[in-house]
Amino acid sequence: MTTLTVPARPAQDADLRPVPWRRMAWVTWRQHRLALAGTATLLGALAAWLWLTGLQLHHAYAAATACHPASSIACIHLINSFNAMDDFLANGGILQAVPVLIGAFVGAPVLARELETGTFRYAWTQGLGRWRWTLAKLVLLAVAVTAAAEAFSVLVSWYFQPYFAAGNQNVSLSEMSPFFPGLFDLRGVAFAAWTLAAFAIGALAGMLTRRVVPAIAATLAVYAGLAFAVAGFLRQHYLTPLVTSNPNVPVSAWIMSQWWTRGGKFAFAGWPPANILQRFCPAGPSGPVGPGGMPKAAGIAECLAQHGGYTQWTSYHPASQFWAFQWIEAGWLLALSVLLIAVTVWLVRRRAA
Repeated sequence: MTTLTVPARPAQDADLRPVPWRRMAWVTWRQHRLALAGTATLLGALAAWLWLTGLQLHHAYAAATACHPASSIACIHLINSFNAMDDFLANGGILQAVPVLIGAFVGAPVLARELETGTFRYAWTQGLGRWRWTLAKLVLLAVAVTAAAEAFSVLVSWYFQPYFAAGNQNVSLSEMSPFFPGLFDLRGVAFAAWTLAAFAIGALAGMLTRRVVPAIAATLAVYAGLAFAVAGFLRQHYLTPLVTSNPNVPVSAWIMSQWWTRGGKFAFAGWPPANILQRFCPAGPSGPVGPGGMPKAAGIAECLAQHGGYTQWTSYHPASQFWAFQWIEAGWLLALSVLLIAVTVWLVRRRAA
């Protein structure tokens, strides 16, 4: 019977002489330096890309906002140049994959590789103890990837700043909502929290599957499901939305729903039916209700209020709630990550042998 085949016994962990935590940090670095280097390379390459394109974006925005008069051909050209810049990054889609890639290729193999190859038995006979070995590896790596993600999110926030800048009276640049789908969780503290959660999901998946490839696949699937559920159903319920009958809702607001009343009673939801528009506002503008259509929607609301007695109501989250949403999302993701890591450590103590 060799060192790699002898069963690891939890009862012996207490008899082993504890290894200092600082030495465990060195061991963790030696074992996972390639994964950490890969993370640094990925974030570094994206950061360089964001920095170079961001400089051009900021310069284009500054030129467009400083141009006078805004209606001149030269200013319109500058505005169009800004609006057409880097559409590939504008919706944040490519950056959405960063947290789950870190979770899949850094978090998932942490335990899965040791369990798959059997080298965990050797590690547990070196005076570390299985739970200290697991806890040290997971915590140290989690702190490293979370810190790197938070530093990267600062650059992401800087890059997208022109898209969320306050409207300029001289330039008709469309202001985006800070709650814009696909961008909210790339900025502030949410990006680091999502990265930590992806890492914790990967570590637990590795413990449960004990195989690297299945752990990676499970991490990708679970993270995708969680991100979809949060963006589509959970996030909007963090705070109670405001309700107003003012049709001029800021374009930076996150519109939840819109409905109409007449005589204090519910009339219809969404955009007014065609028969009502033809009856009361035959010459009114048409188009979808939403941030991009607010000027037209406001005109329709005023027309129907004057000629038909209708009142438009809007349920929305103002842009001022952005940081409250950020901290709420980061808070429960942190709690989830701690829980997942705790469950992983418990499983190692109870079932790894």
